Amino acid sequence: MSWIVFFWILLKSVLFSSGGYGPLPSLHSDFIHYRLSGQKQFTEALSIGQITPGPNGLWVVSLCYLVAGLRGALLSCIALLLPPLLILIVQPCYNRIASYPATQGLLDGVVIVISTFSIIVVFKIFVGNGIDIETIAIAAISFALAMSRRVSTNIILLVSALIGIGLSH
Repeated sequence: MSWIVFFWILLKSVLFSSGGYGPLPSLHSDFIHYRLSGQKQFTEALSIGQITPGPNGLWVVSLCYLVAGLRGALLSCIALLLPPLLILIVQPCYNRIASYPATQGLLDGVVIVISTFSIIVVFKIFVGNGIDIETIAIAAISFALAMSRRVSTNIILLVSALIGIGLSH
């Protein structure tokens, strides 16, 4: 695969997403289709993205580093930076149409679709890594604790990781 195609896949997924984990469905589909990565690289990149401080979108840099080394990570940084620059150019036009209900409806629809696709991809990654009763229990308990908002997500991640390490031995 050429570096231009690699970059285009990245830029396309970032341009047509809502940031953070928004590029996940598109990147997952294209990277798997072109055999650039497997489920394992996505799992590792998403894990790295969760445990590192900073913006959620940095998991893309981790994924591209795992897939294509330093050059892939650098291309992903460029692809992640171009859309915000485009927003600076488009912002004056958006200000004129932001108050229209159709504009908000369009944006709400895009967010719903991206969220749905993200859930589907996360499920595929979850299934692709093997499902057992321990994994389901960790996921269910983590989900319940996160939804209750009584336990910090960092604590949930740490305890889940420690349990996973303990179960793997």
